Amino acid sequence: MTEITTIIPPKAKKIPVKLKKHGDKRIDNYYWLRDRKNPEVIQYLEAENRYFEAQSAAYKSLENRLFEELKARIKQDDESVPVFENGYFYQTKYFKGQEYPVYSRRKGHLQAPEEILFDVNQMAKGYAYYKLTGIEVSPDNRYAIFGEDTTGRRQYTLKIKDLKTGKILDVQIKNTTGSAVWSNDNQYLFYTKKDPETLRAFQIYRHKLGDKPDNDQLIYEETDEIFDVFVTKSKSNKYLYIASFSTLTTEYQYLEANQPEGKFKLFAPRQRGVEYNLFHRNNRFFILTNKDNAVNFKLMTTSENKTGMEDWEEFIPHRPEVMLEDVDIFQDFILLQEREKGLNKLRILSEHEDFYLNFDEETCNIYAGYNPEMNTRKFRFIYNSMTTPSSVIEYDIDNWQKTILKEQEIPDGKFDKNNYCSQRLWVPARDGQRVPVSMVWHKDTDLSQTNPLLLYGYGAYGITIDPGFCANRLSLLDRGFIFAIAHIRGGEYLGRPWYEAGKLLHKKNTFNDFVDVAKYLIKQQFTSPNQLYAMGGSAGGLLMGAVINQAPELFKGVVAQVPFVDVLTTMLDDSIPLTTGEYDEWGNPNDKTYYDYIKSYSPYDNIAPKNYPNMLVTTGLHDSQVQYWEPAKWVAKLRELKTDNNLLLLHVDMDSGHGGASGRFKSLKDTARDFAFLINLKEQNS
Repeated sequence: MTEITTIIPPKAKKIPVKLKKHGDKRIDNYYWLRDRKNPEVIQYLEAENRYFEAQSAAYKSLENRLFEELKARIKQDDESVPVFENGYFYQTKYFKGQEYPVYSRRKGHLQAPEEILFDVNQMAKGYAYYKLTGIEVSPDNRYAIFGEDTTGRRQYTLKIKDLKTGKILDVQIKNTTGSAVWSNDNQYLFYTKKDPETLRAFQIYRHKLGDKPDNDQLIYEETDEIFDVFVTKSKSNKYLYIASFSTLTTEYQYLEANQPEGKFKLFAPRQRGVEYNLFHRNNRFFILTNKDNAVNFKLMTTSENKTGMEDWEEFIPHRPEVMLEDVDIFQDFILLQEREKGLNKLRILSEHEDFYLNFDEETCNIYAGYNPEMNTRKFRFIYNSMTTPSSVIEYDIDNWQKTILKEQEIPDGKFDKNNYCSQRLWVPARDGQRVPVSMVWHKDTDLSQTNPLLLYGYGAYGITIDPGFCANRLSLLDRGFIFAIAHIRGGEYLGRPWYEAGKLLHKKNTFNDFVDVAKYLIKQQFTSPNQLYAMGGSAGGLLMGAVINQAPELFKGVVAQVPFVDVLTTMLDDSIPLTTGEYDEWGNPNDKTYYDYIKSYSPYDNIAPKNYPNMLVTTGLHDSQVQYWEPAKWVAKLRELKTDNNLLLLHVDMDSGHGGASGRFKSLKDTARDFAFLINLKEQNS
């Protein structure tokens, strides 16, 4: 058992701020922590970091061992499967001891000389944080545009590299989403700019190669604050698309990529509640949509010259029991990604074929890979499960042959998939619904109430946390942990209705599901409250905050990563990045009905004088999605009101944002930190 050092935790000063809305008054004593320019704010965050270091010093050696374990499972010299696109084979490589990838290509065949496009290790020198994204090569293969972020705030600067000379042009386009698309004549780029304050992606610009960015033309501005925009290109390369999207609604505009100076045309006007996504082949568009109450989506089609919704024809009808998640269009067939009863499937459909790929494991995780070429009878997909590492597999339709192109290697020499077991449970929730739970454990773990069990959840935005393989997780499983994913409402594991039942005025279903799963696992003696742990990040961090307010007695420890915990105040402040676009997810608290509902579960507003579990809370100073002050305020208020002596630790990454540290090894330090916290708590019970 590891002894915990007794030191006094930081105490944030209280400066009461009155917040009024709908006749309701709230007092926020820690509102002042929002001002990152205030030296006292930085001093407080640094004091929390010192407290974290002091409290975790007793198990620092465990954290270091974990880091080395995690690092040993990464193949240091590694490379992706080459992808053929527009005459070149593209590849991503990692080299021993290096944090970042090297991007390269070979012309025509794999034996051709290798051309290094970007060595990110060189580009990242001198930066505490570095992210390169959105590499897009011009149709003539001469230039590549890319996005660069050196703060973690996801405000990317676009740059252009001349691949012939190796020089980066004297062009910097700041405050973008980090991606752009080329016109077919190689002369123009279309990109998306962000609002400098809210960071909402709201403007599409056209840049002419050789011009200064000051001369770039504004092509489209999205004035509705609940919508974001992006620009992309059809797989057929015939069309450029501008897409406006909110949580509930989509609208596309299109322009022939051969006519970049033309005017974009409206594909189909936005209708609230109607979502659609466009695909193109030959002279037809295919539309993945929920039109006409197709809650689990259907596929429709229309000709190029009749794009209005009234002209769309049904191609694959809506099926209430099957969610059509995604579509990939090829010249001779269509690849459909479907989900039924939580399990994802790949379906191949053409004029002469309609079949599903078969696999041995029922609960495997399958999804389409990157398939940029249309004129092929082969496609790639990714396969894994909770016990099986990930593989890139190529499927040949003509001979029904699967070929494994690459299997994830676990080079520590200890991994054997036969040492692990997995299971799916269906847990009864308090309202009669059944919540799926995916579990994995080491075969030598004796399933009983003495087991440490880590329960993970997210439950928002329709994002599904699939039961896939994670090499990092082995460090827990090999120490006797059971790992479980609660597929709670708010995600789409059971289709779009499962998402709808966990948002807006149904949001509490998300939290209730997680608590009910925890109670069930205890009742079935998979674990006990003294050995049950929980983890979630971002909206999953909101989940952590809500469940410990509702049922703190169920958990020994909780890790809340970049948690969205001050929901009400954030959703009332439309100057904060991403707020207005979130109204269709959480509700607009300017409406009293939503105000009252959000207030009833917002973790920060519902802290009470009672015992809470041991907690580790993480954040990044430059986080653009969940501002650092939310977890900082939450921890300060918890310190003030909680009645226990359990650990409450806040770790602030002063160099990064929402995604944590950059680099493949630096990010493992975050994982080792979180795992060490949990394992140390587990060892206290030994």
